[in-house]
Amino acid sequence: MTTKPTSLTANRQTKELTVVWDDGHTSIYPFSLLRAGCPCAECRGGHDKMSNEPTPEIFDMHLPDSPATRLKNLVPVGSYAITPAWEDGHDYGIFDWHYLRKLCPCEECRGVSS
Repeated sequence: MTTKPTSLTANRQTKELTVVWDDGHTSIYPFSLLRAGCPCAECRGGHDKMSNEPTPEIFDMHLPDSPATRLKNLVPVGSYAITPAWEDGHDYGIFDWHYLRKLCPCEECRGVSS
């Protein structure tokens, strides 16, 4: 069973999304990591390269501050995901809870395999 968020807070000053999960864990995602980890077909390079897990290279990407990494809005997708809308107009990535949790950059989550 996938954990679900109990709260999501986007802070445009610090450029971070904070998610508190129902298992008590807190994930802090830099906006640049969310954009680098966008799971849409356009960002992944086609449908055949899409996955329900982020690729390890995403954690080493450092995108500069630009409209591509400035969050405009977070849109809920049913009760299972969110779609970030970026200032550059990109709003195609659906981050389901499983993918978002796997994208958590903390040491604890990056060391967990399942």
